[in-house]
Amino acid sequence: MSAVGGAPRPVHWATLGEAGLSAGLWLLWFVHRLFGRWAFRALMAPATLWFVAARPVARRASIDYLRRVGALPAGAGRLRAWAGAVRHFSSFAETVLDKALVWGGGLDVSRAPVEVDSRFDEAVRAGRGGVLLIAHVGNLEALRAFGRRLPGLRLNVLVHSANAVRFARALERLDARSTAGLLQVTEMDAAMAASLAERVARGEWVVIAADRVPVSERARTLSVDFLGAPAPLPVGPWVLARALGGPVYQLSCLKLGRTYQLRCEHFAERIDWTRAGRDRALHALASRYARGLEAQCREAPLQWFNFYPFWECGRDGH
Repeated sequence: MSAVGGAPRPVHWATLGEAGLSAGLWLLWFVHRLFGRWAFRALMAPATLWFVAARPVARRASIDYLRRVGALPAGAGRLRAWAGAVRHFSSFAETVLDKALVWGGGLDVSRAPVEVDSRFDEAVRAGRGGVLLIAHVGNLEALRAFGRRLPGLRLNVLVHSANAVRFARALERLDARSTAGLLQVTEMDAAMAASLAERVARGEWVVIAADRVPVSERARTLSVDFLGAPAPLPVGPWVLARALGGPVYQLSCLKLGRTYQLRCEHFAERIDWTRAGRDRALHALASRYARGLEAQCREAPLQWFNFYPFWECGRDGH
């Protein structure tokens, strides 16, 4: 951390690194393939405990989130708080394994429950494009695998860090289809926006995560209520959605019990605002998105994976 005016500067999520995620992915894959999930869990137990002990920023962020979402009592002692963080990171490890299994053919999600707004299916069948809003909750790779059930669905998934690209390359070795439509976008410029608009006009869909402070220091955020406190959310997804046109849907893919469940909910037929009402419209859109994300977090509290000081990481936290 650097200091600004004598105070610790909040840590941005993009500076935390992936902690050997790609190498770990292969270890998890082979352990599970040879011995099953019980062996994977036995191996991950000490590794997760070590990670919680060795990564204080991630540990504190996990404990803070678990308290806000109600998975930890406000007065929980240190031992109970650490145990909650261990459960949280163990859930993350299980999700990483499931991502590998989805693309390696070891996890079949073709018959998992699906709740999709009929208007989305109609748009895909008619060859119309639009925007899909996601968050870092649940299993986004399983989400993309669900898309195979709609042959006409063409996804362009925007990622904002080299970490995500390295992880995707590891998945590509399991299944070359896993990185189809993956676009690294550190900063959105006019050329990229125009390219995405062309794809939407061709009937493709742009997938945007709207729950992380942008990588670029020039990108704006706004503060909305999330889990009982003001939290920073990016403005960029809403500006891009307005530029791209078309309908907007909010997606989630949570593991409920032993299976994943996909939900696709209509968010808006089109994002637009007047110049005078821009700020008010942006705040209303981000607040509505935050309420949907909050509902997902309360339904599956151990499946939101923003392991950084989320509530502290505003515009000054880059």
